Amino acid sequence: MIAEPKLEDRKEQPYMGIRTRVPMRKLKDMIPQSIDEMFSWLGKQGVEPAGPPFIRYHVINMAGKMDVEVGVPVESALSGDERVSAGVLPAGRYASLIYTGVKNGIEGNRALLDWGTEQGIVWDRWDDKNGDAFGSRVEFFLTGPDEDPDPANWETEVAIRLADP
Repeated sequence: MIAEPKLEDRKEQPYMGIRTRVPMRKLKDMIPQSIDEMFSWLGKQGVEPAGPPFIRYHVINMAGKMDVEVGVPVESALSGDERVSAGVLPAGRYASLIYTGVKNGIEGNRALLDWGTEQGIVWDRWDDKNGDAFGSRVEFFLTGPDEDPDPANWETEVAIRLADP
């Protein structure tokens, strides 16, 4: 299931994350491992998450390597280490929708992009030598295995920042 897209203004959101380059086919293994690592790292720092975990797509290259970051929102940025670093999801106007079922990820993203095209939306994106770069393109994992063991029931929000007017 894919919900109707919406537009909203969002505030800047600090987070701690693990950034890597990985082929698309390895995302399904890398994401849960990195989320577990992030929660463990935050626990050792005594920090509670300020929102659901996410994956941020810095550069999308379906045929090559994706430049992605798995992150967890925090109230304020911390000092990182050699693996974990601080980041910020920028404030701005975002288009978003929620899709259900992990297998609907590509379809959910396509639905939001197609809707944006129909609405005349200009995304905060540019061509990069490694693929399609985005100022802020994120998928928030709203529900997951802690709530329901069946991935077909998990809810994910995809949100993409619009270009500044």
